Amino acid sequence: MNKREMAGIVIAAVLLVGVLSWMFTAPYLGNEGLARTPGVIIGGTPTPAPADFTPLYENVRGPLLMKQSGFPPFVTYLSWVGTPEGVITATHPDGALWAQRVRDRGGDGWLRIGEATFTMEAFEIFGDERIAMMQQWAAMVGITLDDSLYAGSAPLRDFEVFFWKPR
Repeated sequence: MNKREMAGIVIAAVLLVGVLSWMFTAPYLGNEGLARTPGVIIGGTPTPAPADFTPLYENVRGPLLMKQSGFPPFVTYLSWVGTPEGVITATHPDGALWAQRVRDRGGDGWLRIGEATFTMEAFEIFGDERIAMMQQWAAMVGITLDDSLYAGSAPLRDFEVFFWKPR
C-alpha cells in the first residue's frame, strides 16, 4: 500500500469517527454556540402518551429531546412544562431551525422525556394564549415574563411558544 492510499484510508477513518461522534454526542446541553448543534439520534422507549403530562414534569426535571419527522432528522434540547393536555415548549425569537421547520413542514415529531419517547404534534401558539402559556413556563423557571434567561437574551414575553399534543 502506497502513501497516497494510506492517507486516503486515514482521512476516511477520521471523517467516519467524526460523523459517528457527532451523531452520538450532539445535541449538547446549552443555548449558545456549539450547544445548539443538533444530533440525529433521539433514543428512548416508544411510549403511549399519558393522560396528563404534569406528573412527568414533576418527575423529570431538565430539558427534553425533540426530533421532528422529515429531513434533516435533527434532535434538539427544549425547555418544557407539562400540562394535562400536552407539553409547552418555547424558544428565543431568533429564527430557531426547529421552530421554522414546525411552521414550514408541520409539527409531527417525537418528544423524549426521561427514557420515554412520545409521538407528538406541535402547534404554534399566538396572542393571549401564548402569554398565558409563557406565564406557566416562566413560573417553572422562577422568573417573570419581563426577565431574560441570561444577559443579552430577549425577555420571556417575546419567546415563541409551541404546544405539543399526542398524535
